[in-house]
Amino acid sequence: MSETDLREDLRRAAFPAVEDVEVRGHIIDSLILPKVLDGITAAGGMFIIKNVAIGHDRSDPSFARIEVRAKDEAALEEIMAQISDHGAVAVHGGDARLVEADMDGAFPEGFYSTTNQKTEVRLGGHWIGVADQEMDCGIVVDDRSISCRCLPMTEVQRGMKVVVGHVGTRVFPLERQEQGHAFAFMNSAVSTEKPKGVVIREIARQLFENRRDGKRSLLVGGPAIVHTGSGPLVCELLRDGYIHKLFAGNALATHDIEQSLFGTSLGVNLSEGTIVDAGHEHHLRAINLIRRAGSIAAAVESGLLRSGIMYECIKNGVDFHLSGSIRDDGPLPDVVTDALECQRIMREMVKNVTFCLMVATTLHSVAVGNLLPATVKVVCVDINPSTVIKLNDRGSFQTVGLVTDVEPFLRALVAEVRKLEG
Repeated sequence: MSETDLREDLRRAAFPAVEDVEVRGHIIDSLILPKVLDGITAAGGMFIIKNVAIGHDRSDPSFARIEVRAKDEAALEEIMAQISDHGAVAVHGGDARLVEADMDGAFPEGFYSTTNQKTEVRLGGHWIGVADQEMDCGIVVDDRSISCRCLPMTEVQRGMKVVVGHVGTRVFPLERQEQGHAFAFMNSAVSTEKPKGVVIREIARQLFENRRDGKRSLLVGGPAIVHTGSGPLVCELLRDGYIHKLFAGNALATHDIEQSLFGTSLGVNLSEGTIVDAGHEHHLRAINLIRRAGSIAAAVESGLLRSGIMYECIKNGVDFHLSGSIRDDGPLPDVVTDALECQRIMREMVKNVTFCLMVATTLHSVAVGNLLPATVKVVCVDINPSTVIKLNDRGSFQTVGLVTDVEPFLRALVAEVRKLEG
C-alpha cells in the first residue's frame, strides 16, 4: 500500500459516518458544486468526489457523485441538512419520514424547515412536488391526494402528517441567469454605483411582458411614494394595467388620500413644497372622512375620493391589501390589524404573482419577500441600501437592488414603459 493510500485510509477511519450524494444541473456555472463542497468542510466533514461529468455547452447539465464523511451520525445529519438546500440528494435515501403533529400551532420536533426554492418530497418511491413554496415553513402531506404543501407553523392542526428530517427531500436551486442579463448583473453586491438606466429598462420590460402575457405584477409600496410626489406616476401604471396587486400599510393609503382631499402629505403642499397652516391635522381628517364613509371603495363610489393611488385601485379593479402597524393613526377602515391574518391574506394573494416591485418600504419588503418563492423576480428600490441587504440576508436572494430616490426611478420607469408601447 502506498503512503498516499495509507493516508487516505486513515482519513476515512477518522470520519466513519458516510453517505453518498448526487447533485445535478448547472452545478458549475451556478456555483452549486462549490457551495456543496464548502458546506461539507465548513461543518467539519470531508468529501471524496467519486464521479463528475461536466456539460460541454452552457445548456448542458452537469453531474457529480460525492462521498460525504463525518465523525459521527449526528455530524453527518447536520452536514446533510446544510447541503440538501443546495440540491444534494442522498443516493440511498428512502421515502420522507412523516410524523403526526401532536398539537395545534406547532410542528413535531425535527421538522423539515423549507426554503423558497422548488422542493420535492419522496412518497411511496415517487418524487412529489411541494405546492405553495415558501421559506420558513414545514411540509404537510395529504395521504388521500398523495400531495404535499408548505404550511406556516401557526396553521398546523393536530393530526397533520409533517415531514421530519431531510431524508426523502430534495431542493432544486435557482440556477444562475445568463451573463449580460441585467438582472443577473445587478445581483452583485449592493451599491449606488450601478448603471440605473440599464436596470430600469429591464424592469420596464418585465412589467410590459407581464401585462402582455396575462401575468401578474405586485407593487409593495411605502409612503415615500406619496411624500416625493410620485403618486401620479404610480397612478399611470395602475390605470394602464401594469400593476395588478398592491401591498402597503396604513401610511401610504392615508397620505395618498390626504393628498387627494387636501393637496398635502404630512401637511406639506406637494405642488409648492410649503407647510400648510394646521396641515398636521390633514392626515387625521382624511382618515376620519374615510371611516365615516365606511371604506375606501365607498368613498370612491360616493364621489368623496376622486383621485390618487387608492382611487385608481378601486376604479381599475386592482386588488390591494393594507397591513396594520402598532403606530397607525386611525387606522383606515380597510386596514387589517391582525398580523397573522395579514400573512394569510398576502400568502393567498401572491400565489399567481410572477414579478414584484418593492419601493421604499423596509418592513413590508422583508415581510413579502418571506412569502415569495425564488422563481418570482423581485426588484427592491430604496434610498437606503440596508433594505436590499436585509432582503438578501433573510433568504430572498433573487432580489435585485436599486439604490436611488423614488421619484426619479418611477419617472424613468414610466418613460421606459411608454417607449415599449411605441
